Amino acid sequence: MPASGRLPAMRPRLVLLGAMALLLAACAGSPHRREPTFKASHSALADLPARAPSAASAGTANDVLFRAIGLVGTPYHWGGNTPEGGFDCSGLVDYIYRNAADILLPHSSRAMADVDGRKVRRMTDLASGDLVFFDIGGDISHVGVYVGKGRFVHAPNSGGTVRLDDIDGPYWRDHFAFGKRLLD
Repeated sequence: MPASGRLPAMRPRLVLLGAMALLLAACAGSPHRREPTFKASHSALADLPARAPSAASAGTANDVLFRAIGLVGTPYHWGGNTPEGGFDCSGLVDYIYRNAADILLPHSSRAMADVDGRKVRRMTDLASGDLVFFDIGGDISHVGVYVGKGRFVHAPNSGGTVRLDDIDGPYWRDHFAFGKRLLD
């Protein structure tokens, strides 16, 4: 036991380990496996095969995924764009792409939605690493990174943390606008 008499905080490590295990399971596309390694409890997208980006960008997509999963649990901070200072949704996405793919993005979900890239209209056509945009109140006002198997990483709200959510959950499904593929 530490000198202070308190046990070390294990929650952030457990969250990170759990998120990494989820990512590894979602990306485990070994041709030798006969059964899926991950199945979300209520996600219709979880039954679909994981879509991967093109072979030329697969390494970069993996970097994006690991960076995104590694930030789960980071505090939300409006206008934030670093792990130390916290993230808002666009700050998180910009940080991930800047550090994992060397792609600079604007710091607003609306401006990110206008960046060049292939628009993906249906949730079922998303590939790991795609940006996902949400229309809340008639305009694009939220963005995250799709990580596969019906899940995405995002910084949802003040007082919260970066988290992994089901994209076809009732709220996110109803507000999904489109995806944007930057890694082709």
